[in-house]
Amino acid sequence: MNINSIKNWFTLENMMDLIQQYRSFGPIPGILLPLLEAFLPFLPLVVFVTANANAFGLWWGFLFSWIGATLGALIVFLLVRRYGEARVFRFLRKNKQVNRLTKWVDRHGFGPLFILLCFPFTPSAVVNVVAGLSSISIAQYMLAVITGKMVMIFTISFIGYDIISLVKQPIRTVIVVAIIFVLWFVGKRIEIHLNKKMELDQRIERKKQEESN
Repeated sequence: MNINSIKNWFTLENMMDLIQQYRSFGPIPGILLPLLEAFLPFLPLVVFVTANANAFGLWWGFLFSWIGATLGALIVFLLVRRYGEARVFRFLRKNKQVNRLTKWVDRHGFGPLFILLCFPFTPSAVVNVVAGLSSISIAQYMLAVITGKMVMIFTISFIGYDIISLVKQPIRTVIVVAIIFVLWFVGKRIEIHLNKKMELDQRIERKKQEESN
């Protein structure tokens, strides 16, 4: 079984069936699925959050997804922070892109991380690892994750709640598609802006180093 076949199994219908099958465990399945995505980023977080909202209701589904996604992000961050110097993470530190992002997070801290974590299409696994390798404080990152994930998870939950009505109400479907597009577009524009800002900061830093030499 390869990654693609695993990804194809994680459909909304299968996830809702899975949650219903283990309903006797209460909120545990709804929390574990988003938590698992933090360690296996190829899994569809949007599907997990939508399934929770439809299985548990908007507010409980949002709460369980938020708890799971937040715990997963913080665990990954803490593991990278604790074992960042270990051999398994050395290749990450040597990667130019990761190294550049890490230095940038060191300089700018909470603000950009919060913005990135607010959008569902941001590669949050990369953000977690880079933050763990950076010198940002645990308290700062916890605040960024808790607040950023709150915005992102609620947005997905609100859009995906009562998914069946999307089929029966074409106008709502159009609105949801438009909202998703806007989120994707805004997220990409912010990502591009932050990348440009990061490159500018690097050029300024290189210029200062050249002048000092």
